[in-house]
Amino acid sequence: MHLKPLLFLCCAALFFSSCSKVYSPALYHQDIAYQPKPASFDSVKSASYVSAGINTYTANNLNDLLVSSQVNLSRGYVFNNFNLAYGAFGVFGDYSNGTIAKGDPNYFSDKFFGAVGGRMSMNMFVNSGRTDFRFIGFEAAYSHEFGSFANFRQSVKSDPGYYVDPRTDLLTIGLSTEVLFHNVKDSGFQHGIRGFFGTTLGHNDLDDNYYTTNTSESKFFRNFFPKASYFIKFKNYFGTFEAGENIFVRFGLKF
Repeated sequence: MHLKPLLFLCCAALFFSSCSKVYSPALYHQDIAYQPKPASFDSVKSASYVSAGINTYTANNLNDLLVSSQVNLSRGYVFNNFNLAYGAFGVFGDYSNGTIAKGDPNYFSDKFFGAVGGRMSMNMFVNSGRTDFRFIGFEAAYSHEFGSFANFRQSVKSDPGYYVDPRTDLLTIGLSTEVLFHNVKDSGFQHGIRGFFGTTLGHNDLDDNYYTTNTSESKFFRNFFPKASYFIKFKNYFGTFEAGENIFVRFGLKF
């Protein structure tokens, strides 16, 4: 007897997930990324950084998957107790459908998405020996999306059972804090651990047509998101690993 309510809830969840198809911009909560900057203990006080990497995450529909490659070019500076970085990036990716059934007139296997944009990052810091404590930071990213996935969101935004955020331009801002340190005996290794917490500005149509009736999750926890980053540099080579709503791994060169 006790299994009946559980079975009912499971069946209802499956039915609901098959009827509701939710789509956000390809880079929603994915546009912020770690920007390297020179440390106070570096001999060079300004540098350029180029990198490439792979980003992967599940979409609002948990059966769907987004995978993209990204290239980044940025410039970083260190001043007295202040860091600054700015740069540009390009994204090319694939949205793989696992939600829309083949019999649905909107069915697709996968759709291309791309984006171009820019980022900036600044922070105050204090130094203690081998460590820079970047304790107050501000970050921002702007991106413009294009491709068949953006066109698809525009085409189905009024269809029954489809819930869409049709935006193709995103502006994300937030606060960060970071600890950057180097190994003993000047081995050439540096490590950074950064935390970010921010939001994407602007009106999200999903707040009006989906979340108002289909979830009890508060708007704050939907729209604000955290991200953690690990940075490692050896001489002029570096890598980053970032995790939040996505997994982003990249490698690059400082020059």
